Amino acid sequence: MSFIPYGRQLIDEDDIQAVVDVLREPLITQGPQIEMFEQSLCQYTGARFAIALSSGTAALHLACRALGVKPGDVVWTSPISFAASAACAIYCGAEIEFVDIDSDTHNISVEALSYRLQEAEKHGRTPKVVIVVHFAGRACDMKEVRSLSIRYGFKIIEDACHALGAVYMGETIGGCQYSEATVFSFHPVKCITTGEGGAVMTNNAEIAAQCKSLRHHGIEYTPENFMTKNDREGYHEIQAVGYNYRLCGLNAALGVSQLKKLGAFIQARRAIAEEYFRGLSKLPLKLPLFDRVNENAWHLFVIEVFGDGVRDRVFASLRALGIGVAVHYIPIYRHPAYQRPEVAYKKFPNAEKYYQSCLTLPINLAMTESDIDYVTSAVKLVLSQQSTS
Repeated sequence: MSFIPYGRQLIDEDDIQAVVDVLREPLITQGPQIEMFEQSLCQYTGARFAIALSSGTAALHLACRALGVKPGDVVWTSPISFAASAACAIYCGAEIEFVDIDSDTHNISVEALSYRLQEAEKHGRTPKVVIVVHFAGRACDMKEVRSLSIRYGFKIIEDACHALGAVYMGETIGGCQYSEATVFSFHPVKCITTGEGGAVMTNNAEIAAQCKSLRHHGIEYTPENFMTKNDREGYHEIQAVGYNYRLCGLNAALGVSQLKKLGAFIQARRAIAEEYFRGLSKLPLKLPLFDRVNENAWHLFVIEVFGDGVRDRVFASLRALGIGVAVHYIPIYRHPAYQRPEVAYKKFPNAEKYYQSCLTLPINLAMTESDIDYVTSAVKLVLSQQSTS
């Protein structure tokens, strides 16, 4: 019995050739492929600047650094996300706090965010940055979040690691129309892959310059940008304590090749989602909210099954049938590294309810029609067994 993973990359001969071509060039780490990939990302999203990096986590970290997040600051994000959405603030010495999700979209709740901001303002503890997560490939309500940011003075980072290819209000996610920066991930389970990799998108030249510097140890080589006047040959400056967050040219070449196929990839993901909607619509479960206005990138297809212990039993049964279901995610505040005495689970009723019921079904481009039918049939079978047990 073959195993159907919830996500995996799709690599073709064009992708392989693109990487092989770089291997034959003199520079395989910091060659022209990096700039080519960045230009391609800007062309696709409409953003002015792209900074290619070694991972989505690195991108989140540098976005926080570039926005001045430091010890004493507070950053807010969604608890239903990968840990990097919170870790990036802690890397900068800031405190991380969470805002409950919307029960239908599973994105950060604008209502909860508005209430929390009103309360935080009373205590002089409003966040410096809010990191909104476009969960599963569905865009947050960015117009409302932006309105709140103007009122309360916080900056916005869009964690779009799930959402390359998504569209909000007719605009491609990544264009930063409502944020200071947007972050992408190109891990193999994402909509395109560079193997490992990420990017910061921004329309702010200063943010872009800081991210470019910090990804390469904070080193400046251009004389007109030196902080100290020096015309000696070979002189350069370390202007900030940065990191080795560079993307390799091999990864960038793969990204350029993959990005050309993103439209087809999103269309294929949407087709799988539509098959799931047709096949599962009459079952005792909750399907993802279907948005007829904004285009979902369908990084994940998450259903919810209800009842005491039902999710865990369905999970185990589907895994036993060779279906790579997953749980996206355990709320970040539940993990030992993020647990705090003052954080009570009852503060996040929607996140808690979601965690008890969520189940991610496979949605990857290697799936065949028979794979999709098999998953659908298996879900029907397992749920029928639950109703009779």
